Amino acid sequence: MGQQDVHYSDYLQLDKILNAQLPESDKLQQPAHDEMLFIIIHQAYELWFKQLLYEVDSVSGIMKKPSVNDNSPELQTVVHRLSRMVSILKVLVSQIDIMETMTPMDFLDFRDMLRPASGFQSWQFKILEAKLGLKYQHRFGQQYYVSQLRQEQVDLIKQVESERSLIELLNDWLERMPFVDEVKDFWQNYRHTYVTSLASAEQENQAFFDGVFDDASANEERRLSPKACRSALFIMLYRGYPILQLPFQLLNNLLEIDEQLSTWRYRHMNMVHRIIGTRIGTGGSTGRDYLKGALDKHYIFAEIARLTSFLVERRKLPALNAELEGKLGFVHG
Repeated sequence: MGQQDVHYSDYLQLDKILNAQLPESDKLQQPAHDEMLFIIIHQAYELWFKQLLYEVDSVSGIMKKPSVNDNSPELQTVVHRLSRMVSILKVLVSQIDIMETMTPMDFLDFRDMLRPASGFQSWQFKILEAKLGLKYQHRFGQQYYVSQLRQEQVDLIKQVESERSLIELLNDWLERMPFVDEVKDFWQNYRHTYVTSLASAEQENQAFFDGVFDDASANEERRLSPKACRSALFIMLYRGYPILQLPFQLLNNLLEIDEQLSTWRYRHMNMVHRIIGTRIGTGGSTGRDYLKGALDKHYIFAEIARLTSFLVERRKLPALNAELEGKLGFVHG
């Protein structure tokens, strides 16, 4: 059978999408003009969350493989899709500009009609955080976390939390990188270079360095092992070599994802404070205070970000031997 003609409206299911806005204010015959905007923006958020989940699942699927060639189309695909996630998150941040065209009085026209509905009930966003690596024990406001969700949504989130997250897969991938532990005396030399570069007021960073990179410092609270941290720092230090370009972009995209999520939370917090002040959220949370706590605590890739504390100037980097330079530069004998 030949393929049937596809129509734009049918392909996009526009009949369903464009008839999915049912303002409570219309049902109650108390017209509130801005409720339509409120619904559409949140529906758009949920569609973008769906796409983010689709992308992170594809990235995790690649990272789960026992071996990922650092100069392969697979790693290029990972970097590309993480970059797409960054672009989507920037759109989520920019949508707040549209939301902020709604004044506090505009919102009050329909706010009480929404109870107990709340953005806190976005199970897709909670799943996204869990897939990236935000564990329950690291969450702010655990008493609210699933209190407003339906049981099937709670079950789905718990299932995701039991699976390996992206940061755990990242840890496995970094631990497989051989270079830094292949080079005799490299780590001792780098530690000496770093310690001697510290200003007098930074001497406590010496102990901080050992706490991050020494194998004896491993514990269950860490998301990245000392070996993974050594590999990540090595990538940052020697990213100029061709084979480390994609790994560096991967790490950088993860930091950008964290930054955009943080920016989104910050903008959301300020918007909530501007519109409802210190009142509690429609779902029963503490409103701005909850958002502030989440902003401060919900960094997923913070252990990568803090590695910048241990960088030294390029001119002070320990020289690599010819064999390793060949591996990093695609030189074959």
